Amino acid sequence: ITKPLGTGILTSAAKKGKIKSSALNAVIDSMLMLNKTASKAAVAADSKSATDVTGFGLLGHALNIARRSKATLVIHSKKVPFMDKVKELSAAGAVPKGARTNLDFCEKATTFAESVSNGSRLALSDPQTSGGLLISLPRGGLKKFDRIMKKNNLPYWTIGEVRKGKGRIIVE
Repeated sequence: ITKPLGTGILTSAAKKGKIKSSALNAVIDSMLMLNKTASKAAVAADSKSATDVTGFGLLGHALNIARRSKATLVIHSKKVPFMDKVKELSAAGAVPKGARTNLDFCEKATTFAESVSNGSRLALSDPQTSGGLLISLPRGGLKKFDRIMKKNNLPYWTIGEVRKGKGRIIVE
């Protein structure tokens, strides 16, 4: 994934006065960062599938990829990047309605480890505005992708893997 999650939770919290508007600087910076270079890097690295993480949250978009690919996506929740304060806000239930709707939609096709809290589940379902790319790369493509992203000073996080399966998600 090429951007940390949390734009929906943080903008919603700011509207409700739960965080200072100055806390939105990271959100704005993230929204202004284009996905163009990351997209080109994914193509150059022979990406098998990619999507922007937007209104359906990470879980919703991951489920779409899993179903269309007839695969199982494994997400390592501790490797998923979040903006500051997102985890504590989601743990307190301070999330937009869309996060709950997204989670409800994904739950039947998602297996969560017991260690993944409800707050983490909601944060993974947070609807994003101008979110990053969720990219699936072949093992051999990661080095090329890494080289291009580093050359352009762009972040990314390896958050999981694709396994044979039946259109499901596993969150560990």
